[in-house]
Amino acid sequence: MAITKKDVEHAAKLARLALSQEETELYASQMAKILTHVEKLGTLDTKAVEPTSYTISPKTIFRKDEAKPSLPQDEILSNAPEKAKGCFKVTRIIE
Repeated sequence: MAITKKDVEHAAKLARLALSQEETELYASQMAKILTHVEKLGTLDTKAVEPTSYTISPKTIFRKDEAKPSLPQDEILSNAPEKAKGCFKVTRIIE
C-alpha cells in the first residue's frame, strides 16, 4: 500500500503535529515499509496455527493463597489520625 506525503500530512494534522518537510518524507517512507510488511504477514497460511492469547506459555506468578496471622489491631491503628470502635475513622462522603 502506498503512503503519500499527503496521507502523512493529514494524519499529522489530526494529531496536531507540526512536521517539517523532511519528517513528512521520512514518515511516509517508514509507514509504507510497515504496511508492506503487514501485507506480507497477511499472506501467511495460519490455518494450522492454534489461536492463543499469549506469545509465550503462561505461568502463574501469584503466590499461593495461604492464611497468615495479621498484625495486632492496636498496632495497625497506632498511627491513625482518628479511630473509633477499633476501626479507622474517616470523613463521611455520602449523605
